[in-house]
Amino acid sequence: MPSLRGRVTLATVAASAGVSVATVSKVLNGRSDVSESTRARVQEVLREHEYVGRRPEPAVERAAVELFYQGVLNSYSLEVIQGVVEAGQAAEVDVVVSAHPQRAQGRTTSTPGRAAPWIREMTANGRRAVIGITSELTAADVAALSRARLPLVVVDPMNVVQPEVTSVGSTNFAGGMAATQHLLSLGHRRIAYLGGPPTSGCNQARLSGYRGAMDAAGAAVPKEYVWLREFLYDDGLAGGAALLDLPEPPTAIFAGSDEVALGAMEAARARGLRVPEDLSVVGFDDTQVARLASPQLTTVRQPIREMGAVALRTALQLAAGEKVDSHHVELATQLIVRDSATEPARVSS
Repeated sequence: MPSLRGRVTLATVAASAGVSVATVSKVLNGRSDVSESTRARVQEVLREHEYVGRRPEPAVERAAVELFYQGVLNSYSLEVIQGVVEAGQAAEVDVVVSAHPQRAQGRTTSTPGRAAPWIREMTANGRRAVIGITSELTAADVAALSRARLPLVVVDPMNVVQPEVTSVGSTNFAGGMAATQHLLSLGHRRIAYLGGPPTSGCNQARLSGYRGAMDAAGAAVPKEYVWLREFLYDDGLAGGAALLDLPEPPTAIFAGSDEVALGAMEAARARGLRVPEDLSVVGFDDTQVARLASPQLTTVRQPIREMGAVALRTALQLAAGEKVDSHHVELATQLIVRDSATEPARVSS
């Protein structure tokens, strides 16, 4: 085999293997119109002389948006992420998903007048904008992002530290009212609300919708019928247990999320109660778990993926220096009736 000196080229590989340059090119590109013996001979020459080919031209750098979440990923946040990522693909923008360091470390890292390390890192990495999911940001965070000229859009913010922070959500008040009115229309009067954090804007709106429907129907809401913690399954399990162990338990539960609803359903099963015969349950979100539940969950559908897509498009508008029509966008909710709610066994007023 001839000795290959200097930079190895296709021509020198072809000469060494006793084939044409075109044949070497076919082997490199995985073409099938090359005999197995010829392919093996060419590959052997390539291996012996560590042929690496020409370095490809550097790819054009694409714009990137940072998408961060706080707390535990659940069915809701995963669907938001999917909506953001799909919209990013359509806009040819990269989406980088990360966990917010403040929640992950259990402490606040922002210092007034100085950008937190995670904001400096995003700026150094060339992010165009930032999207948060159910995020609890401090005023210092918002100010630091503004100084770094990183537009911020939050999906279902846990707190609104400044009114000018752009956010995307759904018609939570109307959804809470629709869920409660559905249970009232079935004949329930002892209806409890099992919701998320008291400071959460979406939770406050769903709770207000619940109270509004109950007040309009003249149905009492004992203080123990409102149980608030997080929007997770374990919270539904604990809250459902607390409600069902009351001296006068509810005949129906409106849960602030599908995962909370499933936790409440499990609490009922653990006490020998049937859903919906002994306890009716309505959720909120219409994530995949609502359709996987047994029985399938009656719930309030919010367009979660579209909320993520709107957040991405809005963030890109702000990054381009364009004005947005509103600092808060609400997409419509819809009650989806399935099998987890029915008339109460005994109607109590």
